[in-house]
Amino acid sequence: MRRSLVSRGARSWYVGGGISLIWLISPGQAVLSASGSWWAAAIGIALLVVYGIAFLLSGPLEWVLPASGRMLVVGALFVLSLLLMPWLGWQLPGIWTYVGVAWGMAALPWRPTWIGIAGITVLALVCEAVAQGGFENALWVPAIILSISLMMAAFAQTQATMARLRATQRHVEALAAERERGRVARDLHDILGHSLTVIAAKSELGERLVDIDPERAKGEMADVASLARGALADVRATVAGFRGMSVGGELAAVRVALDAADIALEAPVNADAVGPEHRELAGWVLREGVTNVIRHARATRCRVRLDAASVIIDDDGIGPTTGSGGSGLTGLRERVDAAGGTMSIGRGDLGGFRLEVRL
Repeated sequence: MRRSLVSRGARSWYVGGGISLIWLISPGQAVLSASGSWWAAAIGIALLVVYGIAFLLSGPLEWVLPASGRMLVVGALFVLSLLLMPWLGWQLPGIWTYVGVAWGMAALPWRPTWIGIAGITVLALVCEAVAQGGFENALWVPAIILSISLMMAAFAQTQATMARLRATQRHVEALAAERERGRVARDLHDILGHSLTVIAAKSELGERLVDIDPERAKGEMADVASLARGALADVRATVAGFRGMSVGGELAAVRVALDAADIALEAPVNADAVGPEHRELAGWVLREGVTNVIRHARATRCRVRLDAASVIIDDDGIGPTTGSGGSGLTGLRERVDAAGGTMSIGRGDLGGFRLEVRL
């Protein structure tokens, strides 16, 4: 609350509100005229100064208080004005414009705002009618209270709406940042998990071949270097947000990966059966599914089926285990759900693990 009283907005309010306090000069003169002694005049002027200070503080206080607290602030300002009744008498409505402004600045819903402003206006009209001896000359002060209060209420409602919009924008930005962090984490897991799995498989194959077939071992290590460079490029592109996914490219990549792991592959020659709108998702399914086969299945055979409505990956390995729902498959499920598809895992026709995604 202390920070609100010295904020930049509060300082601007103090300047505008301070200028408006010029209208308290006339009530101040009335206090001096109605005072029968110097101490009565001192008390009256002191109350008028306190009233002005209370009005200046009302705005910043209302910005941080709940609705009930804002109404209490306005009520306290009104009660403080009543303390000047012995000096101002029926001319008291002359200072109620500040009460109306404070009520308008409370930024309450429009119904209580209208009721409050109308109430103070009617009360001012009655007091002025009593002071003027009729309603003919009693409209000037109530009209000022009504117009200025409604103007400030409209301003406060606009500011409150802008504040809500800014808060919503910050919330949306936070959600977008969180979603982007999730995307980057998921993509990095999928990219590095697949690439490092293939690199490990090719490195082991090269190690076995180094004494048996040095030339092939050399070729395998060249592939390892190429895969490492490709993974690095993919990581950079993913962080930058420009990386794409091609099911055709992934189909070619899984052939190389499964061959390096000595796993026989049964798959279509191309991915033309997959519709263009599903090819990116199908590529991610292929990548994560085959990576899972190489890393966990202990399989000798893998079968990939692609059509316009689904991607199915089967192996003849050890089948579903307790850890079958790892972070890679969790990230893949998030992708599938976001694209409006469905994903299921279980035991397949080959006796091992099955990953099925309906596009």
